[in-house]
Amino acid sequence: MRPSGTPEALEARRKIAARLFAQGKSLTEVAAAVGSSKSSAHRWEQAWKRGGVDALRPKRHPGPKPKLNPVQRRQLLAALKRGTRHWGYRLAGWTGPLVRDMIRRLFGVEYHAEYVVKLLRPLGWSPQKPERRARERNERAIARWRRDDWPRLKKERATAS
Repeated sequence: MRPSGTPEALEARRKIAARLFAQGKSLTEVAAAVGSSKSSAHRWEQAWKRGGVDALRPKRHPGPKPKLNPVQRRQLLAALKRGTRHWGYRLAGWTGPLVRDMIRRLFGVEYHAEYVVKLLRPLGWSPQKPERRARERNERAIARWRRDDWPRLKKERATAS
């Protein structure tokens, strides 16, 4: 299990251990001095002997290589800004599955539809929930009802109780 602390603080601890090894201290003494296990102190000693203090630097753990490079991500953004209709989709807004399909069409790369959100968030896109409104909605009638009927209904309720 990784100990708590910043990579810099953990590196400083390993460098202290290296100095102690250079002074001829034993594994037990070094582990006690820096607050680590003997097995960690042994690993650090082996690394220090092979590569010096530089071998005790923190190592990056970048994960898998991105499937889309920065140029392709910019191309994807430009394609998304053109809209779904431009690309022949029936829906008016982008969904995870539509963006995934778009990526497959443009770049031949497969993504899970739910991962597409994580891919687009750093590019400034976020999921939007469409307002659910009936197509038959009549804004004029709603405004009239709010203006004329609602205050009357609200007053009647207040006097009835």
